[in-house]
Amino acid sequence: MHHFEYKGKVLHAENVPVTEIAETIGTPFYLYSHATLKHHFEVFDRAFKKIPHITCFSVKSNSNIAILRLFGKLGGGADIVSGGELFRAIRAGVPPDKIVYSGVGKTREEISYALESGILLFNVESLEELDAIDECAGKLGKKARIALRVNPDVDPKTHPYISTGLEKNKFGLDVKISVEAYKKAQAMDNISVVGIDCHIGSQLTELSPFVDALSRLKALIDELKTYGILIKYLDLGGGLGITYNDEKPPHPIQYAEEIIKTVLDLGCTLILEPGRVIVGNAGILVTRVLYSKKTSKKKFLIVDAGMNDLVRPSLYGSYHHIQPVVEENRERETVDVVGPICESGDFLAQDRELPRCESGDYLAVMSAGAYGFVMASNYNSRLRPAEVMVKENEFYVIRERETYEDLIAKEKIPGFLED
Repeated sequence: MHHFEYKGKVLHAENVPVTEIAETIGTPFYLYSHATLKHHFEVFDRAFKKIPHITCFSVKSNSNIAILRLFGKLGGGADIVSGGELFRAIRAGVPPDKIVYSGVGKTREEISYALESGILLFNVESLEELDAIDECAGKLGKKARIALRVNPDVDPKTHPYISTGLEKNKFGLDVKISVEAYKKAQAMDNISVVGIDCHIGSQLTELSPFVDALSRLKALIDELKTYGILIKYLDLGGGLGITYNDEKPPHPIQYAEEIIKTVLDLGCTLILEPGRVIVGNAGILVTRVLYSKKTSKKKFLIVDAGMNDLVRPSLYGSYHHIQPVVEENRERETVDVVGPICESGDFLAQDRELPRCESGDYLAVMSAGAYGFVMASNYNSRLRPAEVMVKENEFYVIRERETYEDLIAKEKIPGFLED
């Protein structure tokens, strides 16, 4: 259920025509459905109601504070990977005791900020990071709650750039040395060992990698008990995929059933870090056709959104369905949908069959709610787009479009260059 559908040949977000928003605020813009966001979060969270759990939304997938506020009000927490994401989550009203801090490169400043904020725990990714957390906690007179991120060397069967659980990936600690790492953590004065963490990748469409990883974690939890190390929190990460094209990922209820029957006897509180599965199909990118042109080999449809707005097609070769905002009875043609950026890799789709488009037509790039705006940039000094949320019959701008003044707001010309 995503609440983007045609009514009278015009694409609507809930009950608002997308054309109305485009004509009011201009293009490009990201558009999110409140009803879809709420429904997806509640379906996922309810699927785990049989066991103690915390649903910590993965802020890296979409960090707009309006969206974080919505999930916080629904009882959710946050999975963060930077001090900036911690700031966003707290500003959005997410309770600090429902925030978990992941990521391989936490600075001492970020660690101290998180300790002072009273987050639930750190997911520790290296022994040197563990030392840094111990040091920071000691200086602040605090005990840092930690889980070690264990790399189970499970193939997630996803794109190599978003695989995170193999031995060759940069994330986590090798499962072979994890027991010794736990012993070291247990002996530290300013560390409280409370959990174990695992995240094997993103956009997973099969259950078996999750189950395999969980089986290895269970064996490790049992081994740790023999050393008096008791695990209270089991963080299984996120990674459940969505349908972009022809993928058939498991429903969150199927996912939950498999996980629950595997962890039921552990007596741990489960921490879940869904991102894409909640927001991916809850958002679209709306763009306007500028020009079309033909070469001897191709026809190009040039639009006002590019790789600076949505980098996934250029970065991963990712598929996003594209459809006209207004349905017209036109013949279909094969085109490359490209943006205004001065790179050959600037495309939203290649060799895509679409109804013939004309200058001024609006297009909707679907399934753009995750890893869309958060990965946008100002390359070519393009303005980052607006973000909009629709609720029933109304739309709300939840991030204003940048201005040219915003582009240079932090820049200064040194005195020696002044006349």
